[in-house]
Amino acid sequence: MSKKDDDNPLEEIQKQLRDLMKNKNLQVAFAPFMQSSEDEQPAPPKEGEKKETENNEPQDDPLDSIRSFDRKPKEVRDYLDRFVIKQEQAKRVLSVAVCDHYNHVRRCIQDDRVQAAEYLKPNVLLLGPTGVGKTYLMRNVAKLIGVPFVKADATKFSETGYVGNDVDDLVRDLVKQADGNVELAQYGIIYVDEIDKIAAEGSRGGRDVSGRGVQINLLKLMEETEVNLHSPQDMMGQMKAFMEMQRGGKPKKPTISTKNILFIVSGAFDQLAESVRKRLDLNRIGFGSSEEQELSKSGINFLNKAETQDFIKYGFEPEFVGRLPVRVACDELTKDDLADILLSSEGNALDQYRKDFEGYGIKFEMGNPAIHEVAKLAAKEKTGARGLVTILERIFRDFKFELPSTSIRKFSVDAETVSQPTEKLRELIEDNQDLLDENLLEDVDRFVDSFKREHGLELRFRKAAKVAVVKEATSENRSVLALCEKKFKDFEHGLKIISQRTGKNSFVIDKKVIEDPDKELSRWVVESFSSSEEKE
Repeated sequence: MSKKDDDNPLEEIQKQLRDLMKNKNLQVAFAPFMQSSEDEQPAPPKEGEKKETENNEPQDDPLDSIRSFDRKPKEVRDYLDRFVIKQEQAKRVLSVAVCDHYNHVRRCIQDDRVQAAEYLKPNVLLLGPTGVGKTYLMRNVAKLIGVPFVKADATKFSETGYVGNDVDDLVRDLVKQADGNVELAQYGIIYVDEIDKIAAEGSRGGRDVSGRGVQINLLKLMEETEVNLHSPQDMMGQMKAFMEMQRGGKPKKPTISTKNILFIVSGAFDQLAESVRKRLDLNRIGFGSSEEQELSKSGINFLNKAETQDFIKYGFEPEFVGRLPVRVACDELTKDDLADILLSSEGNALDQYRKDFEGYGIKFEMGNPAIHEVAKLAAKEKTGARGLVTILERIFRDFKFELPSTSIRKFSVDAETVSQPTEKLRELIEDNQDLLDENLLEDVDRFVDSFKREHGLELRFRKAAKVAVVKEATSENRSVLALCEKKFKDFEHGLKIISQRTGKNSFVIDKKVIEDPDKELSRWVVESFSSSEEKE
């Protein structure tokens, strides 16, 4: 590698900026920006003085949650049980890794000598199919500890120098998640999904810009390196840092260390399971042992038996695999597991749908038979917990569209609703037709109120006119509000003309106006002119 390659590109950019700022014309052009930037800077606190908020309240130290971290592995596992169903082995392994890592981090914060010592991070490799809770596990771990969390897909990155995202952006995103607090960000968690997609084996035919090269770049991050807080392409960030130096302020540390950032990588590794199976010689003709037959039932069990050699053969660099000492496979979710998610997992998809309906003042009940029917259909999707969202969306899609425009405020979901949602919705609406008509009549009043607030003119609907609007809206399958806005779109101008000539601000809307609003409005305007002429 040449000396030019070793140079810090940020130093070259800063040098160019210094040269540019010597130009007086450029200084004048940037003066307003620099002034506004100065105005935004709060006065630094005096020595020994706590930083205060706008309400003069001392801010909490963002590292307090790490300093006070005293969770035991079993307690972390129990916390994760609230959110993720099954995955017992994954929870146990993650709990130990997380407790080991953040106990070390706590000691680092308390004693600089620990920070300086060699440390082998328990970076984790999670294997398993989509939708089993890999991301959700790590997101909740970060929430429990109180550290920033960043998640990205490995496929969006490319080797440095090629079009695509730079892996260093992961660390910069971590700083953003920490609201710019570099000290907190250096203890965060970075989660990289779809890591199996960058195995270099599939790129042997040409230049590998998103496989081996990305592995090498990630390897540097996982090991220990200093990452520039501003990428070479971030010109605004470079300009801001330069102007801070021009003002004589204390320069901020330009880099962040990845030494104590915990890295989690995951992937489905579908083909790896087959490779492990062949290595175990379970593909021979004839009947194997009971253990072999049991393993053959699920490819996920083969992932549990994956070894370093299997990952290297799959296309990963030995050094890359070596930086992921903690490895665990997640289990595929069965229909019973999916049912348990809906019944007991906090923040599950069904709870979210309940909140969606509550936004319209509507509640629904769903019994166990219906939940198990949803789980059975979701299992057929082969997408894990994501299949639950697919099925629930299919069930509730039309309910969400139709029911907010009715007076129906409660309904039940049974197994038949799960299999035939359209038919059950139609029955529900027919059984509550009186409530539906009443709600539509109230929508006419909503339009009247809106018209008066916007234009200062009152429309007084006769009962027959309201019924006519409701019937027309129902026959056209449109909302009352949209129909009224269409029929009365020109009334604002016409009625204001009448009001100016006669002083009248209240107008009666009868059935004739609904049948032909333009004709009736024209007649009213003509009559207002005749009336004013007679007065003169």
